[in-house]
Amino acid sequence: MKIYINGRFIDRKEAKVSVFDHGFLYGDGAFEGIRSYNRRVFKLNEHMDRLYETAHTLMIDIPLTKKELVKAVVDTLKENGLKDAYIRVIVTRGEGDLGLDPRKCYGRPNIVIITDKITLYPGELYNKGMEIITVPTVRNYPEALNPRLKSLNYLNNILAKIEASNSGYCEAIMLDHQGFVAECTGDNIFIVQHGVLSTPSQGRLQGITRDAVLQLAKNSKIAAEERFITRHEVYTADECFLTGTAAEIIPVVKVDGRSIGDGKPGAVTLKMMRLFRTLTRQDGVKY
Repeated sequence: MKIYINGRFIDRKEAKVSVFDHGFLYGDGAFEGIRSYNRRVFKLNEHMDRLYETAHTLMIDIPLTKKELVKAVVDTLKENGLKDAYIRVIVTRGEGDLGLDPRKCYGRPNIVIITDKITLYPGELYNKGMEIITVPTVRNYPEALNPRLKSLNYLNNILAKIEASNSGYCEAIMLDHQGFVAECTGDNIFIVQHGVLSTPSQGRLQGITRDAVLQLAKNSKIAAEERFITRHEVYTADECFLTGTAAEIIPVVKVDGRSIGDGKPGAVTLKMMRLFRTLTRQDGVKY
């Protein structure tokens, strides 16, 4: 495996950045998780837009244009001969001193691109659906660390993931500071009630797969909305599913011990899964 670091391809065992990089010291940086399907990088431009938006808020000046970074992603896939892949693009603050002040980072931001495979959940869960729980750790308060930022500081999600794992679950719902459903530790969440598709409007990442599902629903004349959602509404929903770049679309059949609908993946969920699979074969930057 070859790793892209600042314009060079380096063997995995030799791929390194300085321990003084503020991405390592403080989680000061941004990243994107992207997928390619049959030599098409799915929603690559949308991922680049989100990366640059996060970097802008963090006041990190990415030393490549979007077009140059898109080319670097494609070149890394070609270098590793990958047809279907998971792609991780990382931009760190760069090397500095041991203090917090980013103005004292004297190195340029580091750009790292890793292309590999990923399996987030066991395959059988996509057929029978998964069970999840709600965990005590709430999603970051927007004015403390905005959930829209896809930063290298993922401790909020990791702490929630630990709680899920300790309870024997693969994934968990995180509430926002007001007690409304925000998202899961690594995925966005949707429910279906009376034929209407709903997803949280607040306290969550602006998911690329989430947005694709909303557009697919619109194209298919399925009513869809973004709004505040309570746990009661999740418990009493007809269907529930999660979305994410790594997860794609995965059905949820039980939440906090309550069966969702008839306890099986629902018709709308299955339709969205089919439409999404078709979309991934058609949409994307070819290489």
